[in-house]
Order: sequence, then C-alpha cells, then structure tokens
Amino acid sequence: MNTIVTVDLDRPGATISKHLYGHFAEHLGRCIYDGFWVGEDSPVPNIGGIRLDVVEALRALNIPNLRWPGGCFADRYHWTNGIGPRAERPGLINTQWGGVAEDNSFGTPEFMALCELLGADAYISGNIGSGTVQEMADWVEYLTGTGKSPMADLRRSHGREQPWTVAFWGLGNETWGCGGNMRAGAYADLARQFGTFCQSGNDTPLHRVAAGADGADTAWTKTLMEVIPEIGAHPFSTVPWESVSVHYYTIGGSWHAKGSATEFDDASYWSTIVAAQGIEGLLRSHADVMDVYDPEKKYGMVLDEWGTWWEVEPGTHPGFLFQQNTIRDAMVAAWHFDVFHGFADRLTMANIAQTVNVLQAMLLTDPDGGEMVRTPTYHVFEMNKGHQDATVLPTTVVGPAHTADGREIPVASASASTKDGQVLVSLTNVDLDTPLEITVEFRGGTATDATGRLLSADRPDAHNRPGAADVVSPITFDDFEVTPTGLRLTLPPHSFATLTLRLDAA
Repeated sequence: MNTIVTVDLDRPGATISKHLYGHFAEHLGRCIYDGFWVGEDSPVPNIGGIRLDVVEALRALNIPNLRWPGGCFADRYHWTNGIGPRAERPGLINTQWGGVAEDNSFGTPEFMALCELLGADAYISGNIGSGTVQEMADWVEYLTGTGKSPMADLRRSHGREQPWTVAFWGLGNETWGCGGNMRAGAYADLARQFGTFCQSGNDTPLHRVAAGADGADTAWTKTLMEVIPEIGAHPFSTVPWESVSVHYYTIGGSWHAKGSATEFDDASYWSTIVAAQGIEGLLRSHADVMDVYDPEKKYGMVLDEWGTWWEVEPGTHPGFLFQQNTIRDAMVAAWHFDVFHGFADRLTMANIAQTVNVLQAMLLTDPDGGEMVRTPTYHVFEMNKGHQDATVLPTTVVGPAHTADGREIPVASASASTKDGQVLVSLTNVDLDTPLEITVEFRGGTATDATGRLLSADRPDAHNRPGAADVVSPITFDDFEVTPTGLRLTLPPHSFATLTLRLDAA
C-alpha cells in the first residue's frame, strides 16, 4: 500500500517552540559527573571543569534549554550546599540514585556556566518536597537579584557581580511520588504558595512550571487548572505558574521487566512502538482538560520528562540507569517529535530524559576520557533542528498499519514546517521489515530544490559504541523523484528521513 503524505503549504499553523527540543540533566549516575563535569584538573579537555566535547556536540543540536538538578534529586537538593568555594562545600549521600557520595562540586555557578557555554536557557527545578518557600525564594534572588540584597550580595561575594537569567523555574518534581507523595489538592496549595514567592529579581520574568501528572492522571491536571479562574477572581492575586507539566516514558515491557536496550525480539520492538505512539493520546487527554479552563491557550503544557527506559546495561550500577541506544530508540524520538509538532499550539516545552549517560541519552562518554559516542537519538535531534521556532504546516498521513499487541497501529509518521523560505519535512517508517513507498503531496503552493538526509540501519538493534561510533549516523538521501506536486520516495524499514526544500512564492 502506498503511503500518502499531504502537506498544506498555504495553511500555516502555530510556531513550533524551540523548547520542544529541550534536555534534562540530573544528579543521577554519570550524567553530571563524567558526563558534563570532569573537573578543572582532568586530562579530558575542559573549560572550568566542563567537558568541551560534550558542549560542542550539544551546541550542534541548537540545544534550547537544560533542566537541572532533577528529577527526583531536585526535591532532596539544597542549593546552598552547591555555592561558594568547592573545597568548602558540604557533601551528602545521593539516597535517591545509587547511595553514592555527592560532593556538590557541580552546583549553581557550574550549572549556569554550562548553560552559557551551551547557549541554552536554564530550567531549574526547585525543591518543594523537602525545601521551604524561603529557601526557593532565596535561590531565585541569588541567581537573578540586581539590587543590594542579602542573596545578591552573597552571589557577589562568590565572584559573580552580574545576575544570571533563569528562563524557567520548576515548582517541584513528580510531587505525586518521589517529590513528596502528595495528593493533587495538597500540591496545588503548595505550588500556589511557592510560586507566589518565586519572583525574578531582574527584567526577565520567571516562567514557572507546576509539577504535573503521572502519565494519564488527568484529574491532577484538572486540579491545577481549577486554580486559574479561582485566583483570577481575586483582584490582588496572580496566578503562580505559567505552565503545567506531565511525564511519559516509553517502556516496551513493564516497569518491573523493562527489557534490554539492545537484545530484543520482534514482539518487543513492536510493543515499544505501541507504547511510543501512546504519547499522542496522553497529550490529547491533558490538552482537553486544559482547554476547558484555558480555551485561549495562555498556559503551556510541558512534557519535561520523556524517553525510553530499559534495564541497565549488564555490569553497570543498577541505580545509574545507563542504557545503550539503538535505531529503535531513534524511531521513538522521531515519532514523538511528529506528535509534538501537532500540539505546537499547547505544548510549549519538552525535555528528553536524559542528556548524557542516562536513559535515552544524546551522548555516551567514557569515564576514562576515551571516545564520546553520539547515539541514534542524537542524530534525530540534529536532523530535526530546523523545526525549532518554525511554523508548523498541517500534515496528514494515510498509509499501511501493522497489528501489534492486539491493535492496528500506523507505521508511517510525518510532520512539516516552514522557516526562512524553506520547508522541512520529516518522515518516519517504523515498520520492522518493509520499506514504504511514499508520495508527498504539497497543496496550496510548491516547494522545489529538495535535498535529503537518511538515518537507517540494517538491524533495529544497531547502535554506536566506542570503536564503532558511526554505525548509525545520517547519510545523504537522494533516492527520490520530484513530481509536479511533490515527491515520491522509498523509505527503508525502521528509518527516519528529513527533506529540505525551497518554498516557492505563491
């Protein structure tokens, strides 16, 4: 069956926020230490202790934002332990992730320096679970205060005269679970209180994100959205957040038997694709709730944790969540981005978990300073970066389906956007064995001068590793035919392609 992809060039939609391509770094395993941070005395090339190869690789993605310090670690983190001279910072045991020592050598100033090197906005998750309102308000003042105040003066005493800009501020994390085991109403009250006292100390207002639901728990979202009209009724009150988050992980097995990242059969592959496609229904259910209370879409939805979750690699620490990353993971990422683009009018940010050495990582580093590896998922981000801050073009897909886990699921996905006189079309074929014959039809205009790139592999378990770092990497794709109304092409099994065209004037 031929697959028909229709792109409406004359019906531009919402802007695809660059922040849908956001990232996440937690004090978990080797994400921070050995990932981002090696220390100033390391033989690994660094600037101020931050790995240069990691910075350069992420800058190539146009990384828009970085979420830190968690995750579950955030609601155990007390920021004052991570400022001032490193030799004087108190240590702790990271009871959440592996029971390992945390010396706090990577704290607030190091994180902000990392963001500056990356050219990324800072997204800081505040501590609601074990922290206080004053503690969080002081952290905001330390970071952003411009005048003479206790926390701004403390920052100056640590050698930073000018304030930083913090674009995003999280009001806790997974407060239904590791962030406090709270009920929705109890958290809503706390978030109202914390958010009220989190006010930027400079001209850049904070964008505060309320910690949202566990997966499909739309009742949690409803409880948070009910706050908006209630607070709006009081003339001296302001809404204490600008966005509501939700988390969703793709697991091919179950929470107690997740399966291997690299050793899987056909059934496990298809179960993973089924789980990945569940993201659309999840976002729709929460968006429908938000639409009831916010039909004008003034408030954003933030998917600040998403990605695949497998069993850890054999021989690695079970609390470090280190997993390999195959073309199957790339299929999950590619499908997610097509869905994200379709929700561009409501979904304002998304953060993959996590950036380095943890879960569905962009990069895998050698703790001894050896070769850094870009994963297949990294390449999906890089190939898709032209969608950042572009205008979404309505796209429909009609194509074959596959029966998996007792249901019919589509095997083709696509999305398109326009920016700076160009059109970027993303195409995904998740079929395990069968190539797709695809016809791309442009309506309401013409696009010409097509160039393409392809991410593919002979096997769905193909992955990159030291010594074989380019097993899965993009290649030039020119196996397509330009037609009077669009394109015809064949997309190999389990592959992802992007096509860039010039948008002709009407």
